Amino acid sequence: MHDIALIGAGRIGKIHAANTAAHPGLRLACVVDPVAGAANALAEQHDAEVRSIEEALADPAIRGVIVASSTDTHLDYSLAAARAGKAVFCEKPLDQDLARARASAKTLDEIGAKLFLGFNRRFDVNFAALQAKLAAGEAGQIETLHIISHDPAPPPIDYVKVSGGIFKDMVIHDFDMARWLLNEEVTEVFTTSAVLIDPAIGEAGDADTAKTILRTASGRICMISSSRRSGYGYDQRIEAFCSNGMIRAQNQLETTVETWGEAGAAADRFQNFFLDRYAGAYAREIAHFADVIDGATPLIDQHDGVASLVLAEAAARSAAEGVVVRL
Repeated sequence: MHDIALIGAGRIGKIHAANTAAHPGLRLACVVDPVAGAANALAEQHDAEVRSIEEALADPAIRGVIVASSTDTHLDYSLAAARAGKAVFCEKPLDQDLARARASAKTLDEIGAKLFLGFNRRFDVNFAALQAKLAAGEAGQIETLHIISHDPAPPPIDYVKVSGGIFKDMVIHDFDMARWLLNEEVTEVFTTSAVLIDPAIGEAGDADTAKTILRTASGRICMISSSRRSGYGYDQRIEAFCSNGMIRAQNQLETTVETWGEAGAAADRFQNFFLDRYAGAYAREIAHFADVIDGATPLIDQHDGVASLVLAEAAARSAAEGVVVRL
């Protein structure tokens, strides 16, 4: 049984706390959060203690640290935990500053850190099955990829202002998926973006709608469609077009029940919130973190985090300047 310290008692911290407590090989030992009420409530729920970050990292019984705090603290807490000899599970992104993330990735390498970066979509059973089929060549060689990621509704404007922008906050998931599925690094990025949903998002210096085209050295192409509001639910689809066919992962529905009548067939609505859509993926992330503590190599590490940040910054520059950014 490995003792775990959780940094961050907010929305995603609560998910990781519950999954940690439910894992047979892990115990949520302590919760760290500057908001005492949130820390106390979550710790009490899972029979854990409330500690300071210094107390948690100094405890030799703590084997792993989950960093689920605000984005601007991810890297500092991850570095501190790694230097203390703990395995680290850090929520995405590693940092919002590319130069800082690059420098810290080298530091993490030098100290032999075991850092697992939480790009949860790789742990979705549907996307994982799609990737396995691509890797096995079931439809031949992948040629082009289409990723659709549309939120049901935009986040609060206060969140938008500190999010780092649509490319580092939202599309970064899809940049990671593209690298994983294409199995080749991107060499060109072209993005166009707009404010079509909420003028306040534009006033905050961000966009709410974007289309991004990625190209690899061999000529493979990926198109990513991004929107802060779909109008019909949480739209999460991937289509991979290959030399001998297509492999597709569809949306998850609330139920598989359909109603048939004279007007036609009607299916249930999409799972409408990311915590519902990716509930299983979050649980599998914790299971993988347990394996990392036991010696497994993290499936996603700081270098994947840097690579996705490179694409996010290239997309932002492309959208701002109207140019193809070559990497």
